[in-house]
Amino acid sequence: MEWGFTAMPQHHLKAGPASCHWGFFDATLAPVVTIASGAEITIDSVSGPPETLPPAGFIVPPELLEIHAKTPRIIGPHMLTGPVAVAGAMPGDVLEVEILDVKLRQDWGYNAIRPLSGTLPDDFHEVRLLNIPMDMQRMVAKLPWGVELPLSPFFGVMGVAPPPAWGRISSAVPRSMGGNLDNKELLPGAKLFLPVYVPGANFSCGDGHGVQGDGEVCVTAIETALQGRFRLTVRKDLKLDYPRAETPTHYMTMAMDPDLDQCVVKALRDMIKLVTERINISREDAYTLCSLAADLRVTQTVNGSKGIHVMLAKTAVHGM
Repeated sequence: MEWGFTAMPQHHLKAGPASCHWGFFDATLAPVVTIASGAEITIDSVSGPPETLPPAGFIVPPELLEIHAKTPRIIGPHMLTGPVAVAGAMPGDVLEVEILDVKLRQDWGYNAIRPLSGTLPDDFHEVRLLNIPMDMQRMVAKLPWGVELPLSPFFGVMGVAPPPAWGRISSAVPRSMGGNLDNKELLPGAKLFLPVYVPGANFSCGDGHGVQGDGEVCVTAIETALQGRFRLTVRKDLKLDYPRAETPTHYMTMAMDPDLDQCVVKALRDMIKLVTERINISREDAYTLCSLAADLRVTQTVNGSKGIHVMLAKTAVHGM
């Protein structure tokens, strides 16, 4: 007897005026598509206001021009594709976002310096905008002074709808629902875990980066258009108050706060909690383990609330 197998449907959410919201998260924003828990979805993103467009000869997704013409920018800077509702997700659950693939959609990106912003807000007094060519085959960017920089694309913004009581919030500031995390570790193979605040979770993403250093110190990376493939799964067995993540090799806790010292405290406390959840050791032992094996990294220093992520190798928790 042969058993039939029915694969989950493949979804593709393209960017455009009907599927993108520019600059904000809002619990009342209706989802543009609903998928089953555990299903895969491919999501296209675009990035950049009209002044960032490159000279003739580069690939410009036509929907970027449509969004410029038809979609109002509200509060924040990011063009976000979504929301995607996941059937069965309810407040108190966790949405597991498995990043399966990330691809470039264009052969250029931009980087900007703006006065009164960034990690050194008082040091640079003129606006500077660079259009940076990217070789999509060789996966390198050509910087104006001649250096070729290897690309490592990832989504700067991945988040779910915020708690309804927050109202409409800017896409610029990362919070407990995720959002503008700017975490360069969230590459294909990683999983991001986000607390759910509304039915369906309502996941959106955008702010594509060709490459970024920890810190993103001048406010922008190589900002570009990406296509991501995700598996979105409702986790009713997890309870989280703040985002966590894992890569194939590491556990990761995160914290965002205007005070970088407070980010360290929050992210480290959560890593101690994570370790004691996974193995039967005391908080004191977990604290010692973090001192011996965990790395505290600065995620970004430019989004209003700064970020720290703590990376702990899975082998340090479970053994070789």
